[in-house]
Amino acid sequence: MEDRDLMEEQLLVIKGVCDLYLHGTLESTTAEVHTAFKNALNESLDIQNKIYNLMAEKGWYKTENAEAQKIASVKQKFANS
Repeated sequence: MEDRDLMEEQLLVIKGVCDLYLHGTLESTTAEVHTAFKNALNESLDIQNKIYNLMAEKGWYKTENAEAQKIASVKQKFANS
């Protein structure tokens, strides 16, 4: 397995972990449980950010800029709602 594939897999796993911790935080019934999930979420978000930055630095995570016309169209759509 190449480094890029390994990092992509790690990024997918940590995104899933963040999702679980987010829902745990939202659904927790006590302050202690809420704090535990929130702290775990923040640590996981930090890890996700580091993986993303490494991948972007190597050119392995490319993003595209949205077209200004499409952004304006979406803004108009929601402004009229």
